[in-house]
Amino acid sequence: MIRARSAQYSPRDANCYDSSTMFAARRQHLLERLEPGAIAIFPSAPVHVRNGDVEHEYRPDSDLFYLTGFSEPDAVVVLRPAHAEHPFVMFLRPRDPEREVWDGARVGIDDAVASFGASVAYPIAELAQRLGELVLDRSRLYYGLGRDRAMDDCVLRAIAQARGKARKGKTYPSEIVEPAAVLGEMRWRKSEVEIETMRRAAEITRDAFLRAYANARPGRYEYEIEGTLRETWRMRGSERPAYPPIVASGPNACVLHYVRNNRRMEAGDLLLIDAGAEYGGYACDVTRTFPVGGKFTTPQREIYELVLEAQLASIAAIAPGATIEQVHKVSAEVITRGLVRLGLLEGDVDKLITDEAFKKYFMHGTSHWLGMDVHDVGRYYVDGKPRPMEPGCVLTVEPGLYFSPTAESVPPAYRGIGVRIEDDVVCTNAGPRVLTHDIPKLPDEIERLTSA
Repeated sequence: MIRARSAQYSPRDANCYDSSTMFAARRQHLLERLEPGAIAIFPSAPVHVRNGDVEHEYRPDSDLFYLTGFSEPDAVVVLRPAHAEHPFVMFLRPRDPEREVWDGARVGIDDAVASFGASVAYPIAELAQRLGELVLDRSRLYYGLGRDRAMDDCVLRAIAQARGKARKGKTYPSEIVEPAAVLGEMRWRKSEVEIETMRRAAEITRDAFLRAYANARPGRYEYEIEGTLRETWRMRGSERPAYPPIVASGPNACVLHYVRNNRRMEAGDLLLIDAGAEYGGYACDVTRTFPVGGKFTTPQREIYELVLEAQLASIAAIAPGATIEQVHKVSAEVITRGLVRLGLLEGDVDKLITDEAFKKYFMHGTSHWLGMDVHDVGRYYVDGKPRPMEPGCVLTVEPGLYFSPTAESVPPAYRGIGVRIEDDVVCTNAGPRVLTHDIPKLPDEIERLTSA
C-alpha cells in the first residue's frame, strides 16, 4: 500500500472565516494580554503512528489553529509581545518537491509570511538552534508542559542555554505558565463567527441524525448507522467526527462510552446515538435516543419523557450569571422527583436530592464547555466557586438515565433502558440559544420519523 497523509484542512477551503483578519486579530488580542516581557510557544499536535508505518488521521492542535489557521504538522508558533521586529515567529516544514509528491503541497517558509502573517519564518529543523535566542530577555514563558516530551526537552534546553548567558547581563524565563490561563479564556467566549461555524456543524450533524432515524431498523447493525453518520458528515463538508461516535442499541445504551458499535439491533430496542460533526475546527456534540423502527414501549416513553423534562428545564436555566452546577441541580431535581413518581426511588424527595440518590441511575454531569474541543477549554471554578456563565460561552446539556440489564433494584420492565438527550447551547443576554434545536427530540415527532 502506498502511504499518504490525508490532505490538510485549510480555512480557505470553507466559507466560514475571513481568515487573515480574524487570526491576526486573535494574535493581537493575545499579545495585548501578555506581559511585555513574556514569550508564548505553541507547538503543533504531533503525528501519531496507528500501526506499522500507517499514521492516524492528523488533526491540528486547537490553540495553534485558533491563532493562525495553520493545519500542518511539525510546526511551532512563537509570540513575543512588545517585540519591535518579530512578534510572530513561525517554524515549519520547508517546501520539498519530492515529499510533496507523496504527502501533498506544503505551505513553506515564504508563504508562512505572505499568507499566514508571520513576522519571520524558519525551517522547523532550526528550532532547537534558534529557540535559545528567542527566549533571551523574556521573563515569563507561556507553554503547556507535559504534553509532548520531545518538545518539553527542546524548550527546557533553550531555557538552559539562555540561563548560561545570565553572567553577561541577559535574562531568561524564570516562570512557566500554562497558556490556558490566558488563551483558554479567550477561546471560552465565542465570537459570532465561531458561533456561526458551530451552527453549521450542528446543521451537518442534523442531516446525519435524520438519516439515522430513517435507517435504524431491526436486523441492521450499529456500525451501519455509524457508517450513515460518517458518510453524511463528509458529504456535507465536515472534516471529521468531533469524537468517536457512540451508536448504542438495547443494553449497550447503559454503557456511557460504548464505541464498539457492533451489535445487531432488535425490535423493541432503543438506540442511543451520541455523535457530532466537526466543521471549521469546531465541534458539535449531540445525543438522541429513539426506538428502532417503531414506537416507544410504555416504560421507555416514561423514562424518555422524564429525561426530556429535565433537559428542557436545564436549558431554560442557562443565562449570564448561572453556573453549570445550577444547571446540573435542575436536572437532578427533576429526575429525582420523576423517579419517585415512577416508583423507582422511594423516600423524601428533598432528602433523596441532598443524598444524590439519583446517581445510581444518573451518574454523570449535565454539562461541559464546547468549542474547538468537545470538552473545551475554560475554567469551571474561579476562586474556588462555580464559574458564572457569560454571553458567548457554549455548553452542552445532557441529562440521562441508565438502568443496567442486571439492576435488581428496578422492575424488570425498566431494565436495559438507557436514555440520554443532549443539545449544544449558547448563553446569550436574550436567553439560551440552542444550536441543535432542529434535530428532532419530541417523542411523537421521533416516532413519526422512525415508523415511516
